[in-house]
Amino acid sequence: MKIQSLRGMHDLLPDQSTTWQYLEKTVADLLARYSYKEIRFPIVEQTELFKRSVGEATDIVEKEMYTFEDRNGDQLSLRPEGTAGCVRACTQNGLLHNQTQRLWYAGPMFRHERPQKGRQRQFHQIGVEAFGLCGPDIDAELLLLTARLWKALKIDHVVSLQINSLGTSEDRKKYRSELVAYLTQHHQALDEDSQRRLLTNPMRILDSKNADVQKLLENAPSLSDFIDEESRQHFQQLCSILDAANISYELNPKLVRGLDYYSKTVFEWVTSSLGAQGTICAGGRYDGLVEQLGGKPCPGVGFAMGIERLALLLDELNTVPDSVAQTVDVYIVAVGNTMSDAMVLSDTLRNQCPTLRFESHCGGGSFKSQMKKADKSGADIAIILGEKEIADKTGGVKYLRQEHPQETVVQNKLADLLNTFFID
Repeated sequence: MKIQSLRGMHDLLPDQSTTWQYLEKTVADLLARYSYKEIRFPIVEQTELFKRSVGEATDIVEKEMYTFEDRNGDQLSLRPEGTAGCVRACTQNGLLHNQTQRLWYAGPMFRHERPQKGRQRQFHQIGVEAFGLCGPDIDAELLLLTARLWKALKIDHVVSLQINSLGTSEDRKKYRSELVAYLTQHHQALDEDSQRRLLTNPMRILDSKNADVQKLLENAPSLSDFIDEESRQHFQQLCSILDAANISYELNPKLVRGLDYYSKTVFEWVTSSLGAQGTICAGGRYDGLVEQLGGKPCPGVGFAMGIERLALLLDELNTVPDSVAQTVDVYIVAVGNTMSDAMVLSDTLRNQCPTLRFESHCGGGSFKSQMKKADKSGADIAIILGEKEIADKTGGVKYLRQEHPQETVVQNKLADLLNTFFID
């Protein structure tokens, strides 16, 4: 019996990895331009970290976390999201004391939920967090940054921004009481999931996908009526910055996010090009989270984007440049007893042409079979080394994608030819 991968945990194959590499490099380069620095932290954390941050009454903690007891009897969990671990790492290592930080990270997250397109049990995120900044300007910077990213990836025409303000925790407590009172009057009209959430996390009912529940919510109390003046001004200033920067957005009063730690600004970038799983990037402020996890009070704001969903979107729209998919520029063909000479020449050319990608043929074979592999590799040029070329210190240059006659070039001139060809 063959051992298979676990359900919802997929292999990333070579023909898929080029899209991921392109996406990750584009994001990393953009974040560097905004002065964000990379941080890395463990995949496994104490379960209590997520209970205290994400919230014990959330679906993630109640139903989706991979939690186990280690040999010492400690309760551990695979991380279901990145913000809590990032806060823990920053607090533990003294990064937040009288400092501001702009950080990013990337890696796998784990949630035991029903796998579907764009949603897996092991999924990957790129997360961005900013600490020590309490104004709407840093909220706006994250939204301008993501808007610039969509343009760089050529998907800006299929994504849109939704924003809302959740106010403070005190505002939400007052609102929650009114919301529960209203929904309790209509308890029988709620679906089973909403009835359960009414006892645990009633604000999540606002995000229900049930059409009947949404109709019921049309007459429910509005969170915006409970938000304090400071939060209201913060949100208005954010909107003013977005307007000045020509960033389009939709005010969505039912946008609450699924994690307990959010406050004030929350946002989602959504698309209709991926079916039901339309959120590709989401986040907001979490000003009380650092203190909640044992640190000194420190404001924070951030977002996470799903790599699987973004990769699906890039492939769906065919926006990954052809040059990214190409992995070989030059293929070295070694005919006869020329293997060692071909290896030496390949490495010499790699030194002299550092931007080019070389594949040196290994495994022997006839000239015909090697040329078939050269063509299949996608290379633009094959350099042919037979015993005569080695004796003459030359190489045959065959153009695989253009109508140029094959030519013989002295080996110490090959680098000049290749650099000229690929630069031009």
